[in-house]
Amino acid sequence: MSETARPTPSSPETHVIDYRAAEQLLAARDPRGAVKLLDSVIAAHPENTAARLLRARAFFAAAQLRPAELEFELVLEREPDNAFAHYALARTFERSGRPEQARKHFRLAAALDPQPDYLAAARFEGPAAEGRAGDGPVGEGSAGADPA
Repeated sequence: MSETARPTPSSPETHVIDYRAAEQLLAARDPRGAVKLLDSVIAAHPENTAARLLRARAFFAAAQLRPAELEFELVLEREPDNAFAHYALARTFERSGRPEQARKHFRLAAALDPQPDYLAAARFEGPAAEGRAGDGPVGEGSAGADPA
């Protein structure tokens, strides 16, 4: 097999493979492994919002809330109409103990995409969300599970 037949460590094919592997790691509850793979993808393609959204979800799943917040905000700078990013940022704010900021983004998510999860979250009124403790941006049924 010739050297040209294999993707090089920094080839576009390698980045696609790393992105897909990061999705699998996140699904397998290995968010730190996903972040490691996505770091190189984002270094090569900093404008790739799908990779940034996946990395933000991985940060959230790893309870790295400040990095998750920064990534979700960067995605929203580029895609202000991304309902899932608003919802996930709201969950990040909620988990960080910032309910007012969370409420704003829950409502934006619901306004952009009135799906039941977003509508229910937009009505959140207390410091603890009943029935939502285990779900979030990395859940199986969450929007954005395949951000590509």
